[in-house]
Amino acid sequence: MNKREALLRYLEGDKVGEYIPAAFFLHFGQDYRSGDAAISRHKEFFAATDMDFVKIQFELDFPRIEISKVAEFERIPYLPLEFYEPQLEVVRSLVNDLKSEALVVLTLYSPFMLAGNMVGNATVIDYLEKSPESVFKALETITDSLLGFVSECVRVGIDGFYHSTQGAEVRRFSDPEIFLKWVKPTDHRLMNAINESSLFNILHICDYHEEYGGYDDVTPLLDYPGNVVNISTNIGGKEWTPADLSNQFGRPYMGGLNRLGPLSTGTVDDARAAAKTVLAQAPPIFILGADCTVPASTPWSNLRAAIDEAHAGRLVLQAGSSPLP
Repeated sequence: MNKREALLRYLEGDKVGEYIPAAFFLHFGQDYRSGDAAISRHKEFFAATDMDFVKIQFELDFPRIEISKVAEFERIPYLPLEFYEPQLEVVRSLVNDLKSEALVVLTLYSPFMLAGNMVGNATVIDYLEKSPESVFKALETITDSLLGFVSECVRVGIDGFYHSTQGAEVRRFSDPEIFLKWVKPTDHRLMNAINESSLFNILHICDYHEEYGGYDDVTPLLDYPGNVVNISTNIGGKEWTPADLSNQFGRPYMGGLNRLGPLSTGTVDDARAAAKTVLAQAPPIFILGADCTVPASTPWSNLRAAIDEAHAGRLVLQAGSSPLP
């Protein structure tokens, strides 16, 4: 049985007790953002880590636009399919070469995140606080463009998306209602579309920007679609277990490891021990991973060690022995 069949059966409960799937992601650097170099690097990483599905990094830069007044949000363009061609080239090749072996998913950033990429995070936040209607129109334009891109990815055979969202962090907006009224609708529009057209989607709730803090309350995010949820285990100053988060979101949880902890800074043995600790708390259906993309400097050998522990972890638990070192 290949990785594709095994993971799908596992998520349906058929292979629970045989292994625990795992996957980690990192950016490969400027030399591997597009073309043959990106394609080869993704294949190399997939093989070296033995991860259980292929995740394609989204490495396309959106046009930078300077905004000095709210009316200028009208300058945010609808980007046609041709704009996405460098990314689509990578998608087509990896789908063609690896889909028979494993599920292939692609990172998809939220309209809000891409607006920040285009005009600056502070600018988007400032104008959503002051003149949200104009910013919302720009978010809708970005959403329209992304939907065209998503449709083409689905047409060429992508299995799903790793959809990254931000906006509900504790210090992002002065009033949480701004997120609910002006950011969440475009998130839902995009994510509902990928859920309706794709086989395997991961909801990634991203706390990458430390200045905005993490999440005190995940209630506004519980109705976000996705087959699996990936979020930090630290919420509201409390450390949650993978089982806690799986129950909270009503779906399998992926994660458990801190991207900046032993996985990226320690030795192979440190990474293996950290994985064992998480696996000891694993719910019946669980994917071992990190809370976000790990630093590019992370040794691939550390990732492989953690994944090897996941693949053996359920069998250790079944044997009745402790998975802790």
